[in-house]
Amino acid sequence: MDAFSPVPPKWIEPATHALTFCCPSCRASSAEQEKVWINRRSPVMTEEYRKKWQEFYQCQCGYVWWAWSNDRPPSEFAKQNE
Repeated sequence: MDAFSPVPPKWIEPATHALTFCCPSCRASSAEQEKVWINRRSPVMTEEYRKKWQEFYQCQCGYVWWAWSNDRPPSEFAKQNE
């Protein structure tokens, strides 16, 4: 599976918009998902003129969900301001 494929996979069709950046069914994080596809062909512009994309996930529990890329929580590997 190619997360950056320009062609959307069939498995995203039943996707539900998640209000928090995790599986709405079992609360698994995005890192625990079995499949991912990022819709990079249709970015949306934010108020600050930044792009955001839809990120689609198929969870290990079978639930399919999506969220906006800018809703992703900060990475634990990102530099921390001290």
